[in-house]
Order: sequence, then C-alpha cells, then structure tokens
Amino acid sequence: MADIKSLGSGPCIDEDEIRQGIEMLFFAYRDFTAEPDRILGQYDFGRAHHRVIHFVGRHPQLTVGELLEILRITKQSLNRVLGQLVRQGFIVQHPGQHDRRQRLLELTLKGRELERQLSAPQRARVANAYRQAGAQAVKGFREVLLWIIADEEDRHRFTSVPPIKH
Repeated sequence: MADIKSLGSGPCIDEDEIRQGIEMLFFAYRDFTAEPDRILGQYDFGRAHHRVIHFVGRHPQLTVGELLEILRITKQSLNRVLGQLVRQGFIVQHPGQHDRRQRLLELTLKGRELERQLSAPQRARVANAYRQAGAQAVKGFREVLLWIIADEEDRHRFTSVPPIKH
C-alpha cells in the first residue's frame, strides 16, 4: 500500500491508517449521535435542529448571519428549522441593540432543557473517552480535529481555548 506523506518533513502515514481513521470517525459519529437522535425523534426534529440548538446554546445572542456562517447552510434551510424551533418555544429572537434588523438568537428555558437532554449523553461519552485515553491523547485528538477543520477562521475559534487540564 502506498504511503501518504504529511505536509513538510513529518512522518509517512500509511494509507490504511488513514482509511481506518475515517472509518473510526463514521463509527464514533454514529454512536455520538444515537441517543440525541432518539430524543430529537420525540419532537420530529432532526440533526439540523440539534446543530441550531447546540450553537445557539453555546453562543447566546448569536445572530442569524453568524449561525448561517457556522452551519454553512442556505438561509432557506435555516429558516425552516429555526422557524420550527421558534414556533415551538425553544428559541426566541431579539432585535439587535445597535442594528434593529439583526436577529439575535437565544434558547428559552424549554430550549435550554432540550439542549441539556441532547448534550448530556454526548458530554458523558466524551468525558469518558478523555478519561480512558488520558491527557496526552486528548491533546493529540484536539490537534487532529483542528487540522480536519478546513477553514482557518473556524480553526481559530478553538486555538484560543485554554487546554483541558487533567
């Protein structure tokens, strides 16, 4: 099997290792999303709803434009999902303080509870994986994820976050 060289003078990486890493990401994602998917199904919501709830919960007062930038979906797709979440009382929209045309998004109490339910099994899974793997592996995992993220601005969102201490 051919070796694939990393950029620069780093080590050679076997193609089978890369393919196995991709396969592991598929399995990990399947398991990471399984429990939240069951919860979302109770509301007739999908993963797009979960992503909106996650990012609005993590970044209160996020603008619709910022959310579109993060999710990289069409305005039409976001409006469909966001409209449902607003109508059903999970998210509220406020006009911006300086620009009244801006729509600032925030989870309601109901939305925060749903976000907690959705993220609880994921937080537990990641916390357990971090404990099992150890601090050095966590640091390496974060580094790998950073370089999987293609957009430099998106990577920058995480490079200013202090490292996890164990």
